[in-house]
Amino acid sequence: MRRSITLAAAVGMTMALAACGGGGDATDDETTAAPAAEETTEAGTEAAGDGGTLTVWVDETRQAAVETAAAAFEEETGTAVETVLKNFEDIRADFNAQVPTGEGPDITVGAHDWLGELTANGVVAPIELGDKAAEFETVAVEAFTQDGQVYGLPYAVENIGLIRNTALAPEAPATWDDAIAAGEAAGTEYPILIQMGEEGDPYTMYPMQTSFGAPVFVQNEDGSYSPELALGGEAGNAFATWLAEQGAAGNLDTAVTYDIAVEAFANGQSPFIIGGPWMIASFEGLDLAVDPIPSAGGEPAQPFAGVQGFYVNAQSENAILANDFLVNYMATEDAQLALYEAGDRPPALTAAADTAAADPVTDGFRTVGADAVPMPSIPEMGSVWAFWGVTEAGIVNGSLEPVAAWEKMVSDIQGALDAAA
Repeated sequence: MRRSITLAAAVGMTMALAACGGGGDATDDETTAAPAAEETTEAGTEAAGDGGTLTVWVDETRQAAVETAAAAFEEETGTAVETVLKNFEDIRADFNAQVPTGEGPDITVGAHDWLGELTANGVVAPIELGDKAAEFETVAVEAFTQDGQVYGLPYAVENIGLIRNTALAPEAPATWDDAIAAGEAAGTEYPILIQMGEEGDPYTMYPMQTSFGAPVFVQNEDGSYSPELALGGEAGNAFATWLAEQGAAGNLDTAVTYDIAVEAFANGQSPFIIGGPWMIASFEGLDLAVDPIPSAGGEPAQPFAGVQGFYVNAQSENAILANDFLVNYMATEDAQLALYEAGDRPPALTAAADTAAADPVTDGFRTVGADAVPMPSIPEMGSVWAFWGVTEAGIVNGSLEPVAAWEKMVSDIQGALDAAA
């Protein structure tokens, strides 16, 4: 017997979604605070699955895993699931455009940092995870949480870590200075590799920034963010000063792009590179370990976590079916492992992540991810990027005075936020 929310809970959920959706039948793409009725019943399954069709937008990577779960759903409920293959890069824009017109899928694959835009546009609705929420990695649920409700069924977590060539550095460094010392002792061209480029890369630099106690926005207790900037003040200025020092020392360099960093590490030109699982295929033949990113400022170095998941169309007429499919078929260990095998990202479901952790590299990224923070999904994040990276790059290459430039960046971002309010 499989787990299923009761029909009464699902109907109550649907009524609540209709109230918050504004128009049409809202669907449950978010985990709200769970009612107690998260019981296992066949009645709920049968009542929810009396035929009909669910349409799911997927990209090529996720298609096979979703179709396998869909086959079981069809057999048990009598509801057909149609998967529509989309380019991942097109999904967000197409979903935003089609849902208000009554078109689009019942469910779509997507990234958690779309959440602010999707909720602002009223195109997604909360899902009901109930007790199932406790079965996911904490950061995965936090990433899809907004205003106390969860708006996505998470399936994968990705984040950067310190990738170490164990032949060049047998031990993991505890601090940034330890990493630089180990790199110098290895006698390689680069003591550590961090991609920057002329535009900067604040995503990759973020763990060092948080180690100074200067997160981009204030984070709420539930893991979501408020629109209050937190990257200024003494902590932000200390980070800016550190950037200038590391640039002058040659440890950070705007000439190091992603391609240069990956090629140099693959060629044994550094014992360390800060990067994500998407790099690993380029390092075939190296004996690797993935470690926590060493702190530069004394506080924990927390990278951003990006969480992949599934959203539900706020105008869907199949809210109960969509919730049932996601919670009871895509939130299983088999389904999440199939998605892991397709995309090489640690699963969001803890049981699946435990299994995937048999691979030491996956386990390393998962360990780092346990202390990561969700990439802010609030709309205000869109006002940050234009100022953030170029300021960091200018400080590193010496063209900007660190404290003055950082304070101007904070002021410019606040001005953009005020203008957009």
